[in-house]
Amino acid sequence: MRFLQDLDDKEYEGKIALVRVDFNVSIRNGHIGEDYRIRMSLPTIEYLTKRNCKVILASHLGRPIAHHTKYSLKPVAHRLSEILSKRQVRFVNNSIGVEVENEIKNLPCDGVLLLENLRFYKEEELNDPEFSKKLASFADIYINDAFSTSHRKHSSTYGAATLFDIKLGGFNLKKEIEYLTMIKENPMRPFTIVIGGVKIKDKIGALENLLPKADKVLIGGAAAYTFLKSKGLKIGNSIIDHDHLKWVDQSLKKYGEKILLPSDHLVSSNPENTTPIYCMENIPDGMCGFDIGVNTIRTFSTQLGSKTKGTVFWNGPMGLFEKDVFSNGTINIAKSMALAYWRGSTTLIGGGDTMEGMKKAGVSENEVSHVSTGGGATLRYLAGDKMPGLFILN
Repeated sequence: MRFLQDLDDKEYEGKIALVRVDFNVSIRNGHIGEDYRIRMSLPTIEYLTKRNCKVILASHLGRPIAHHTKYSLKPVAHRLSEILSKRQVRFVNNSIGVEVENEIKNLPCDGVLLLENLRFYKEEELNDPEFSKKLASFADIYINDAFSTSHRKHSSTYGAATLFDIKLGGFNLKKEIEYLTMIKENPMRPFTIVIGGVKIKDKIGALENLLPKADKVLIGGAAAYTFLKSKGLKIGNSIIDHDHLKWVDQSLKKYGEKILLPSDHLVSSNPENTTPIYCMENIPDGMCGFDIGVNTIRTFSTQLGSKTKGTVFWNGPMGLFEKDVFSNGTINIAKSMALAYWRGSTTLIGGGDTMEGMKKAGVSENEVSHVSTGGGATLRYLAGDKMPGLFILN
């Protein structure tokens, strides 16, 4: 795979680059929430514009079923212009067509144009050949800087890329691959994995690859209840992944000595209850676990905050952290990740919810080694699955 710096500077001069970015950010009433994904695209954009290359940015936002202003990328263009300060990012209301072609013609040699939400066109997700051809016709060079969408075989990540002679990875993509390859193939020991969130099935492939290499695996969030059920503990009405109980049974038999599970919980009959009950081990009937308890927080934090340098990978919150009363576990894990980083460990965080939990804890991306912009893509890569968006760059 080739990356931006593998191409001679003169190859960019006077050319047009189609850059697949991931600007799938939260927008409410036209205002952007967390803009980490936008900021991560800056090194690639600035590298190209400094070499007098026109930059055409393409991204999706959400899962719209029709063209709707709620899913427009126009606020992103405004935010990107603010970050780039001296550069006005132009925006066009379409992803293909004459209007786009005219905007590109009128763009300065170092200009930046953001296309409208790719998913306003159903052809994008269908990897439609004609749609791919139209996207590819705008540029001379294709660049994928959206690792988080590289597990999808869409027009902007795969179909259009097949039509370019020059296909490159951007700086964000390069960084993602380097860190995740290290995790997958050669993590510095001791290697600790922290798993949370709801769905076990999405994490099985990654865990099968990582469990043999891990020294400790800390499991919290709703994912823990399937493991606790497998061990014969009562979990009340907590979420269980019945379809993967057998896999959990086998994992506990094979790697049980590595796996740490919650020993206490914050439980409630429903998530709206602001006065949860604290319980040890067994969860009463009619109750659901919504956060790990104080003893578990202490055990997990001690494990993560060890003075021994190593590698830590965290994917998935420890509970329903969106509710303040159930956020203590996730907040403490985020702070422990920061402590591990400052003590010299390599720390990686993956997944949008995990990142939101980190933000709620007041931990910045500068307090971990790397924050992966991909949730599903990160797990797929660690599982060793084929990634169409990466495969086509080779």
